[in-house]
Amino acid sequence: MANPVPSACCVVLAVVVVVYAQRHSQLESHTQYERVGADVTMKCGSMDWDAAVTWTANGTDIDESHLNGSYLVLKNVDLSQSGQYSCYEGSSWHLKYQTNLRVGMPPKEPVLMCRSNNYPKGFYCSWHLPTPTYIPNSFNISVIHGTKDMVCEKDAVPKNRCHIRYLQLFSTVKYKVTLTVTNPLGKNFTTLTFDEFAIVKPDPPESVVAKPVPNNPRRLEVSWQNPSSWPDPESFPLKFFLRYRPLILDQWQHVELSDGTSHTITDAYAGKEYIIQVAAKDNDIGTWSDWSVAVHATPWTEEPKHLTTEAQITETTSASTSSFMAPPTTKICDKGAVVGSGAMAVCWTAGLVVAAYSVLFI
Repeated sequence: MANPVPSACCVVLAVVVVVYAQRHSQLESHTQYERVGADVTMKCGSMDWDAAVTWTANGTDIDESHLNGSYLVLKNVDLSQSGQYSCYEGSSWHLKYQTNLRVGMPPKEPVLMCRSNNYPKGFYCSWHLPTPTYIPNSFNISVIHGTKDMVCEKDAVPKNRCHIRYLQLFSTVKYKVTLTVTNPLGKNFTTLTFDEFAIVKPDPPESVVAKPVPNNPRRLEVSWQNPSSWPDPESFPLKFFLRYRPLILDQWQHVELSDGTSHTITDAYAGKEYIIQVAAKDNDIGTWSDWSVAVHATPWTEEPKHLTTEAQITETTSASTSSFMAPPTTKICDKGAVVGSGAMAVCWTAGLVVAAYSVLFI
């Protein structure tokens, strides 16, 4: 006769596995988007309002105080309540409903910027939201030149940027760029209209170097290179703006240079460390670049002279001891200042002390 104990154990184990599988079985999951601060009501699938159900959030049972019949009610939701919500039939633990709640915000008006840092090749536009929405957003950008739609080629990195190639240089027709942002809770947009020359802005100069000029305590030699993104500096030359100041002061000094990629500062304070930056701009159109990375330099200073030979040290020591003189202090004997019958005695005593002190250094 077979032993009934192992059979009973198998039955119990099978029941546990079935219950676990039912509780964790996957229905088609929905995604539900709700605004921060909203009141959210979720139905347990097709279950009746008065059915006995259990709700979980991310696998944790939800207290019955949040239930209205079989409905789950969440008041004034916040970001922390995003997650997966599941509803099970009370007695059988059959999964009846499952949704992924995403709490977020509709988008505000996006920030859009267009700039040509590689004139005359084209320009790029980049964008971002002023505040996060905490849910996925999609962006759509359109570029119109007069009546012609232009293609804005999106960059792989960063994802919020695209490039437009100029089809016609020196055009007086304006460009119109519209950016629309959409998410499940709303949409917003912004528009820029501009002339071709108005958005020309080079990148900052590169490889800025500052170094002292030998034997010139008030000079610093500064050099730099054109930004590598500027494609044709011969046809579209840049001018430069140099600023510098000693670290001990807050006020900058400025020099504008129409050509060349170097400059000698001639009015530096001797021995003071300076901070130096350079900006660039097309000679005729556009605006100044941002400042370059700051560099530091200190003007040339003369090396102090040190005694190096034993003879020099001996000679200096002898000269200093043989030429000893009493320090120029109060007079040794001032008869007008000494009063009383012992005046002459004080004067003789002071004279003898000085004489003896001088003999010691002969």
